[in-house]
Amino acid sequence: LPVSIQSVSSSVPSTTIPTDSKMAKFLQSYGYDLILGSIAAIYVVMAPYTKVEESFNVQSIHDILYHRHHLDSYDHLEFPGVVPRTFIGAVIVSIFASPVVSIISWLGFPKIFSLVAARLVLGCIILSTLRFLRIQIRKKFGYQVESFFVLLTALQFHLLFYCTRPLPNILALGLVNLAYGNWLRGHFYSALSFLISATVIFRCDVVLLLGPIGLEFLLTKSISFWKSLKYCVGTAVVAVGLTISVDSIMWKKFVWPEFEVFWFNSILNRSSDWGTHSVHWYFTSALPRSLLVAYPLSLLGTFLDRRVPFFILPVLSFVILYSKLPHKELRFIISSVPMFNLSAAVAASRIYNNRKKTVWKLANMVMLALFAISAGCTVVTFMASYYNYPSGYALKRLHQISHPANVAEEEWVHIDTFGAMNGISRFCEDAFPWRYSKEEEIVVEEFRNRNFTYLVNEHPSVDGYKCLFSEEGFDRLELRRGFPPIVLVKRVKVYVHRNMKKEDHLHKKWPGTGC
Repeated sequence: LPVSIQSVSSSVPSTTIPTDSKMAKFLQSYGYDLILGSIAAIYVVMAPYTKVEESFNVQSIHDILYHRHHLDSYDHLEFPGVVPRTFIGAVIVSIFASPVVSIISWLGFPKIFSLVAARLVLGCIILSTLRFLRIQIRKKFGYQVESFFVLLTALQFHLLFYCTRPLPNILALGLVNLAYGNWLRGHFYSALSFLISATVIFRCDVVLLLGPIGLEFLLTKSISFWKSLKYCVGTAVVAVGLTISVDSIMWKKFVWPEFEVFWFNSILNRSSDWGTHSVHWYFTSALPRSLLVAYPLSLLGTFLDRRVPFFILPVLSFVILYSKLPHKELRFIISSVPMFNLSAAVAASRIYNNRKKTVWKLANMVMLALFAISAGCTVVTFMASYYNYPSGYALKRLHQISHPANVAEEEWVHIDTFGAMNGISRFCEDAFPWRYSKEEEIVVEEFRNRNFTYLVNEHPSVDGYKCLFSEEGFDRLELRRGFPPIVLVKRVKVYVHRNMKKEDHLHKKWPGTGC
């Protein structure tokens, strides 16, 4: 069971590890950050590819790092997406990642290393804001609650897996964490300012969190209406000015991205085009999967400490309000996870402190069992996610197997929509002679008359091309008797084809062919 690093170091005899040593002080200050950061880094290294949800920021980071001021070469001008997004997050990540990427380029490493570096930079930014929140938890609730907060976060998959993924929700999460930390400190106006900035710049739906928190501040007389109005309007004006200034340059037109997102999703309700879920989905699917053991513990925590409801009720209201929108995804409510973890940590600490009492002893045993189950669920979920980027692995395999040496002509690879959505980004591309096309709306029959060298797509056969190999991806989890009780079921998701006009590769032996 977790105890604070400070208490651990103080309990060890000074002859072994002096409490005033630099290492002990370092661990007291950054030990928990190393734990969470190491887990997040493992996720990045093991699954470096990205999906369609994060494609805009991934491509933007790539273009800022490699094309810099040559805006005409930027991906978003050719593939603008349904609605514009802000460049501010991509600019911040690129600034910090640029020195590392320069070294990677100088050493001649593939660009996928630059993607890993950029994602690690983003992870450091988000985890630094989580560190700020964690320190405020320690000051308000004590070292032991802080320890359980870290343990619960480490046992959960989604928060640490997502914290390195350049989603608008994650960029907003950084500001939301700062808002939570200031909320715990009693700096209510600062908390509102961070929430407004997140709403205006990164995710307009943060207003669903801003509303309940601001209302609670007013009802509890934590803030005055007129002073808060002054702070909110001032922050909004600065934030709007910043995003319009930056994004109008990058998009080459006057634009406030999040206002257009708000209009598209909320006013036109077009987000439903991407699927809908039942009104209870966040509470019956998303939160149980993201919180795991913290889900029941967070409910218990609201009854065990009278301070907790003040922080939980607005966050709970946020999830309830979001449930009214038909299109639902787990990442939409990822910003609620830290506060639910706080409530769960309070409950876990109370159970641990009373573990020697009869009733609490049983609760402690159940909690330990749930910790173990949560760890197992996280491992299984990560393995499923590892196989969730088949296109990225397929392109990497094509580069490795068919790297053309001493080739004067360009080798053109066409990537279909499915491939671009499931693992392939500009960071996956290699230098000459490789060239890439994401041209859309090409019917399968038309490829025969096109001069592509390779195709990476979801079609098992294409007229005029020979299937070289296939790549499997995650399909579903299957329960079975025996060990292991849960099995990952994979199926072929992506096929790589070679143009039959290119006779030199047709008789080559392609290992692991699944066509």
